Amino acid sequence: MSRPSLLPSSTASASDHLRMDGISLSFGDRRVLTDVSLVVSSGERAALIGENGSGKSTLLRVAASLLTPDVGSVHAPGVVGLFHQEPPFAPSLRLDGVLADATGHLRSLTRAVERASAALGDGIAGAATELDLALEAARRAGAWDVEQRTHRVVEGLGLTHLPRDRPAGELSGGQRSRLSLAWMLLRSPDTLLLDEPTNHLDDAGTALLVDLLSTWSGPVLIASHDRAFLDESATTLLDLDPAPMPRTGVPSLDDGREQEEDRRRVVTAEPSGSGYGLTRFTGSYTAYLQHRRAVRRRWVQRYQEEQGELQRLRARVRADQRVGHADRPPRTESRISRKFYSDRNATVVARRVNDARTALERLEAAQVRRPSARLRFRGLGALARHRPEGQGPLLVAQDLSHTTRLTPVSLTLRPDSRLLVTGANGSGKSTLLRLLAGDLAPTGGSVTRAPTGSVALLSQEPLTREPDSTASEVYAAAIGAQRADRYPLSGLGLLAARDLDQRWRDLSVGQRRRLDLAIVLADPPAVLLLDEPTNHLSLLLVSELELSLPDYPGAVVVASHDRWLREDWVGERLELGEGTLSR
Repeated sequence: MSRPSLLPSSTASASDHLRMDGISLSFGDRRVLTDVSLVVSSGERAALIGENGSGKSTLLRVAASLLTPDVGSVHAPGVVGLFHQEPPFAPSLRLDGVLADATGHLRSLTRAVERASAALGDGIAGAATELDLALEAARRAGAWDVEQRTHRVVEGLGLTHLPRDRPAGELSGGQRSRLSLAWMLLRSPDTLLLDEPTNHLDDAGTALLVDLLSTWSGPVLIASHDRAFLDESATTLLDLDPAPMPRTGVPSLDDGREQEEDRRRVVTAEPSGSGYGLTRFTGSYTAYLQHRRAVRRRWVQRYQEEQGELQRLRARVRADQRVGHADRPPRTESRISRKFYSDRNATVVARRVNDARTALERLEAAQVRRPSARLRFRGLGALARHRPEGQGPLLVAQDLSHTTRLTPVSLTLRPDSRLLVTGANGSGKSTLLRLLAGDLAPTGGSVTRAPTGSVALLSQEPLTREPDSTASEVYAAAIGAQRADRYPLSGLGLLAARDLDQRWRDLSVGQRRRLDLAIVLADPPAVLLLDEPTNHLSLLLVSELELSLPDYPGAVVVASHDRWLREDWVGERLELGEGTLSR
């Protein structure tokens, strides 16, 4: 028997759906979304997927009315709630105040029942009707279960140990993110929008979210790179990445703004990466991966065949086609004979040329667009010159600890070490990596690094950079102009060419993290530390990154909640809380 839901029933009608029709949006001269239309039904859990920068977070902000599209309309039923990077509460608000704010509307419903009951006891006219209405509203909203629901959400998201009087601004980034998610789930909006909800969740937190979403009565739209979460929770996948379409089906930017018929066509993405519509797939993410690979193979094959046929038809139209042999005169030299053969030749040539031209025009109109250029990550060790010399230790940690954030841990890293660090939220995974990198001083134990054992850390959230600098300028400033010239950012396959000159402030969170990874890999360390490397990165890049782990010419330590990564891990494991290494 399934556990009853602790979520209230949606106040929206079951016939209400989230509808986005012909959404187009540009930032300056950069087109982000073009002609995106979707419908998410009540009770449906649709997941947006696509490369970093394809417009997933932008589309969620449009759905939440935080951004106004250049073209298109949005209808979202009832109260709309968006979980994203910015907390929905003031940093000065204490944890108990955040929870009280999230459940305030539910407590007001129980107070309304109490007032109506008192009015009925006092014999006030109409009190019985008022009480019936108040009771029904409280029942539908689940107001009687508010304490139980709060406890379940707080416990499931790993917030129980936090003092209730601590200001939200004093929490870590991960704790604030989980508190923001708790606030949103307890608010129970009719239309739920989630932007990377599992980035800071451990297994217990993800299981809670999957369970709650399974009984959510309103439409749910999610942007996520968590492959296991997508398999478990999504009923529909909406892919913003390029897919096959006729070349003539893509409107220009002006057409996309001015012509209603163009905006309503079912189209997909252009090679530059700007989004045209989306591809809808009902099924698991695992099944979609197979489907997408097959679609791309057919797309490439069709494009190549069409381009070959186009070349043949164009050559045929240009050619001087004649009947018979041009150098052989007719059998008779009479004027009548010459005219007869000339007219016949002209007729046949004209017919053949017209047939070829007609076939060419039809194929030019129907030909599929050129397959989009895919970013191909060159690998973790693409710029590494050689492996660290010898097999001696690169780093030794002995009883390493930090007050209450990390219990003592001992480990040894050699050039071929591959270590996966796991554990529940609060167990100290990020703290351990910061201690190993030297970004944080230990309060107990020691870290010894080899003289040539350089260490670098990819943090789980993007570092703050100069906001008005372009991606290329940030890269050069971080590693030096000479090295940037020698190993250009474009050569790593982490950012598309169109994004190299984008200002840092205009990059998506995923693109900023790709930039951080490029900076780390530009001068490959002997010990590479990756904190939640699958957070914010596209599904394709995550897969390529995992495949390149064995090739890195040095030690690699990964701290991760990603279940797919953990299931396929080959190497040592360190479960924090247990403090032991296992192979």
